Amino acid sequence: MQSALSFSLLNSKDFGCFFGNCGKKMAVESSNKQETRALTPLRVLRGVFCLLILLSTAFVILVFCGFFTAVILRFFSIHYSRKATAFFFGSWLALWPFLFEKINKTKVIFSGETLPEREERVLIIANHRTEVDWMYLWDLALRKGRLGYIKYVLKSSLMKLPVFGWAFHILEFISVERKWEVDESTMRNMLSTFKNHQDPLWLAVFPEGTDFTEQKCIRSQKYASENGLPILHSVLLPKTKGFAACMEELRDCLDAVYDITIGYKNRCPTFLDNACGVAPSEVHIHVRRIVVNDIPESEEKIGCWLMDTFSKKDKLLLDFQSRGCFPHQGTEGEIAGVSCLLNVVGVIILTFICIFITFFSSVWFKVYISLVCAYLGSATYFNIRPSPIFNW
Repeated sequence: MQSALSFSLLNSKDFGCFFGNCGKKMAVESSNKQETRALTPLRVLRGVFCLLILLSTAFVILVFCGFFTAVILRFFSIHYSRKATAFFFGSWLALWPFLFEKINKTKVIFSGETLPEREERVLIIANHRTEVDWMYLWDLALRKGRLGYIKYVLKSSLMKLPVFGWAFHILEFISVERKWEVDESTMRNMLSTFKNHQDPLWLAVFPEGTDFTEQKCIRSQKYASENGLPILHSVLLPKTKGFAACMEELRDCLDAVYDITIGYKNRCPTFLDNACGVAPSEVHIHVRRIVVNDIPESEEKIGCWLMDTFSKKDKLLLDFQSRGCFPHQGTEGEIAGVSCLLNVVGVIILTFICIFITFFSSVWFKVYISLVCAYLGSATYFNIRPSPIFNW
């Protein structure tokens, strides 16, 4: 999940343009300057502070809560282990939408179809424009009460991140090498554990397999031209095998597929842009809900359906680049500021209490913390998940 195509500003190459065209260009440039925030020393310090908060809170949730909910409790019940894990990690994940929308003042604008209020088990397919657009799915999950239950198919290198990789493992993200002959067995084994109808599930897949860049787009278009496939301009050709496997394994226990298209105003953000509050000024998320029965069953037909879906995404994004918005905006309201603030305060207070206990406790407690960290690191590296002794 890496960087993607930035939306280009209007540049006139025709030096003969005068008054009207030049005036329009100046107005656009002036608007972009206002919406693009400068990376000042103060913003850098704020970014470092935000990262320290996010890292320390993640560590505390993992060591003091995650180990018991995702490891000890899992010996007795996978269902209750997932519920408890979703509660604690949902509280931590809620820090990110609060950072985006309340601290950075990023406008997250939803459009398309209004999702039902009832709880649904869903598979999400989304375009992949930058290294952070998977984080903005948390803004939608928060609004639907599914923040602790969202899972991703992501590249295995992200599992090697300190602390964050441990969290991805406990949250049961599916790591892949992006080589189907290697990934198929791992992916199907993980998918087979998600079939319990009692367990809420939002599983997000990025069928492009990587983020969008100009060079990747050129290679994708060349491949499409050589193989008689659609020539896409704002998305890459989707890889179908992973999505087909998800549908094959989970079809009978899904309510719907959410087709999500993400667009950024001005330019696509990086992780540090988000931490420092530099970009983006606006994130636009278009949602289309698809009934599972409307998706074909054979792998070949699923591939054709997915290709057609990404062709529609391409047209939608081209229209977004010219208009600056998706159709049918305003399908979701803003996050509740007070409840999010209380959640942030609660998580930070819990973090300080746990850090205080750690530093001023006996040496044996410090040994315990060290052993938990050693277990989490090795379990993530070797993909170890306890099997339940009892199945409550």
